[in-house]
Amino acid sequence: MALEILGRVPLARHATFGPFLEQDGTAIDRGIALYFPKPYSYTGEDVLELQGHGGTAVMKLLLERCVELGARLAEPGEFTRRAFLNDKLDLAQAESVADVIEASTAEAARCAMRSLQGDFSREVNEMCRALVDLRMLAEATLDFPDEEVDFLTAGNAAGRLGEVRERLDRVLDTARQGSLLREGIHVVLVGRPNVGKSSLLNRLAGEEVAIVTDVPGTTRDAIRQTIQIAGVPLHVVDTAGLRDSSDQVERIGMERTRAAIDKGDLALVMVDRSEGETDADRAILANLRPDMPRIKVHNKIDLSGDNARVEIADGRTEVWLSARTGAGMDLLRDALLAAAGWQSAREGVFMARARHLAALSKAAEHLERAAGEEKRLELFAEELRLAQQALGAITGEFTADDLLGEIFARFCIGK
Repeated sequence: MALEILGRVPLARHATFGPFLEQDGTAIDRGIALYFPKPYSYTGEDVLELQGHGGTAVMKLLLERCVELGARLAEPGEFTRRAFLNDKLDLAQAESVADVIEASTAEAARCAMRSLQGDFSREVNEMCRALVDLRMLAEATLDFPDEEVDFLTAGNAAGRLGEVRERLDRVLDTARQGSLLREGIHVVLVGRPNVGKSSLLNRLAGEEVAIVTDVPGTTRDAIRQTIQIAGVPLHVVDTAGLRDSSDQVERIGMERTRAAIDKGDLALVMVDRSEGETDADRAILANLRPDMPRIKVHNKIDLSGDNARVEIADGRTEVWLSARTGAGMDLLRDALLAAAGWQSAREGVFMARARHLAALSKAAEHLERAAGEEKRLELFAEELRLAQQALGAITGEFTADDLLGEIFARFCIGK
């Protein structure tokens, strides 16, 4: 193909400038060709990279020429999947390629890059190696029951298992922080009309994204805005005010509000401090999902004369602020991060997905069971095996083909 398009085979790993040729020898474009022979390429295969001017028509002609010579268009995630199958990346690193591309904050991008460089995988692999050593001790004890040496006791199996469990707890905690950076948290602003939900959204966003008036019912539909606090993405939804209304459009907006509330991770329930908490406010609180975290926001302290403050008691968080003046907004931001489970930006945080958290939690459960089965060696050894299998699924050591298809299908085209 290189000979047909370039008229020559370019020198390996050197930029070669020249024309990209049609079948009759006319130039489609002029650009740079880079040839990476296997295994020194992203996928571990021979790769020819053509960098043209990028115009739509020119790129279409060049693609058609490549297909004419036997190439085909890449499927979603195909290059990264090939890199995984050729052992250039493990599965956690392959997933982090998409995470780097999709990162919505600078902190998320840095964490995704740590995973791409293998920080997460190294932690997982070291725990797997420790489990292999423990399994060897267990299997030796099972295979040689008449030996005078107790391999598990001599090898301090209980102490080593405790070390693995402690390490797994630390990795799981770090992974949860990385998952927050990747997924963010969905925050729903709920309350009666005209309590200041749109003003609060504008204050959090730092710009006028919602219309603010003194007329109740101004917000008729959910307004979504992604903001970041300390690098954590917050997907904030400003909803229509909840009240009885004969306006059909407003009622549709309230139905969408209730649907948004059901899908949210956290509710900011706003009340007008200058009026005090009303029966309508209490009804809104009572109708939230029982398991839904919430923060009660007492807005308009500039009218009530209260000071900005936060109170946390019995698992309930309440913040006094003014969306109009900005007083108390830093307190609300801190409360949002705390409710999301964010601790602080740490150097070792790496990106993690829901399946990673599930695998780590599953491994932790098996290790907990193993700790209670040291007298029944067959069960002890089996729990260790299952824990290693759960961890191996993170890096792709134990992964079903259908899971691979699902993972790479979500990548952008080609990459």
